Formats: sequence, C-alpha cells, structure tokens
Amino acid sequence: MREKNSEEFAKVNLFGLGQANTAFAKYFIGDSFLNPLTAPGESAVGLANVTFAPGCRNNWHIHHAKRGGGQILICTAGSGWYQEAGKAAVSLEPGAVVVIPPEVKHWHGAKKDSWFAHIAVEVPGEETGNEWLEPVDDAAYGALE
Repeated sequence: MREKNSEEFAKVNLFGLGQANTAFAKYFIGDSFLNPLTAPGESAVGLANVTFAPGCRNNWHIHHAKRGGGQILICTAGSGWYQEAGKAAVSLEPGAVVVIPPEVKHWHGAKKDSWFAHIAVEVPGEETGNEWLEPVDDAAYGALE
C-alpha cells in the first residue's frame, strides 16, 4: 500500500519512526529513520524498525558471516523494493518477509512515491559483518515501477 503522506504513514507505521538514521546516513540515498526494538546485549537477535522516506534506499551491501548470519526483513508499512545483484527488483508490501542469506549482494528501500518501513532482523552468526558498497544507480532505481 503506497503511503505518500507522512501523517497518514505515521498512523500505520506500528513500530514508530524513531530518530534520523545519522550513523548510517552515508550508506543511504535520502532520509531514513531508525527505531531500535531491542537493546544491544539484550538478545542474541537484534531488531530495529527502519523507515525510509519516499525515494530513500540503502546502498548495495553484503552481510558476511563465517556461519549463520544474514538478515530478515519483515515489511510492516508502506511500499518498497528489494533487489539482489543480477536479479529483478521485488516489490515489498506490508506482510512480506524477505530472508537474505549471508554473502548475497542486495539493497532495499522505499518506492519513489511511498514511505516504507520494515523490521530488520540481524541473524546471529559467527564472524558477522556488513560490507557497504556502491549506491544504487539513480537511472535503474528511477525505472522501477
């Protein structure tokens, strides 16, 4: 469901907008917001609600792990995109769940005309780390419908 209006989106963004995602802003095109749902050390699984303003997306990136690891996205509000390198982009709507294995180059974010939120689940593993890569090409992103 596309949500163009920020006030209307706030009503359906169940896990809250949180704060401006300044710590990771250099890895995003556009404005994103982060609302941690678990505290560091509270659980082996990290959860955060990530909200993307219309047109916002993160750079290509890879979740590395020697064993286990990866990421799960639980889409909760608005409309967005997920794409793995070499594959077509997939439309994301509330209720969609994306399991991203470790070592898969990908990106995710809002559609150009909609706010978007997902819960990001950090899958526990051994020797995990995130490698941020190049921004998503503006022309390729702009061509997504």
